Amino acid sequence: MRHIPRKRFGQNFLVDTRIIADIIFAICPAKDDLLVEIGPGLGALTRPLLQALNHLHVVEIDRDIVERLRREFPAEQLTIYSADALEFDFSALGNNLRVVGNLPYNISTPILFHLSSFAANITDMHFMLQKEVVERMVAAPSTPDYGRLSVMLQCRFEMEQLFNVPPESFRPMPKVESAIIRISPLRQALIEPGKEKLFAKIVAAAFSQRRKTLRNTLHDHLKSEDYVALEIDPGLRAENLSVAQFVAITNRLSGL
Repeated sequence: MRHIPRKRFGQNFLVDTRIIADIIFAICPAKDDLLVEIGPGLGALTRPLLQALNHLHVVEIDRDIVERLRREFPAEQLTIYSADALEFDFSALGNNLRVVGNLPYNISTPILFHLSSFAANITDMHFMLQKEVVERMVAAPSTPDYGRLSVMLQCRFEMEQLFNVPPESFRPMPKVESAIIRISPLRQALIEPGKEKLFAKIVAAAFSQRRKTLRNTLHDHLKSEDYVALEIDPGLRAENLSVAQFVAITNRLSGL
């Protein structure tokens, strides 16, 4: 039975065999890898992954697709979690986890933040995302794409934009271009455990009004003497600060 893509799940199914092969090559799965696919959809990546793996885990929210997958693949090859990836406990799968997926563009940022909390369990991640989002993720300071998403992810991960994917590679065709990104946890996160909430609060406040200076956006957090000690010009905007400088602000406010 033909599956009708559902807008509420952000379903755009990958059909380009060349792009699929390029993604599998980039992932380079080994037979014993502990790998989970988010949103397997109609199995465009699932099938070639299963040809390379002894076993695959998938997380899928659409119950109709879950039933299709159960009919097509034996349980000894594929473990299916009928669940919302935004609420899924990825740590329950174990350590050295590899995560892949064509993420729904309408909830891609929340999923990335959710996965950040499992960085200690993850070896790497390969995702298809809206190209605009990928460019924000890998952006450098003092560039138009650099923002809260850049800082919050770069404090935990190394990220590399691998290649772009045109709309014609999907059915139905999205209105935006896509890109493949490789994400690998840093050996040691830049922000220390226990300071994540303060760090997130500072970054959110700093970028809350992009056109305003730090003197205005962080007036509830930093005083004149703090800027002097940190060697940061209060006349700068959030987009001008490096991830390391946001970490330094957090460390000072936490008493270090």
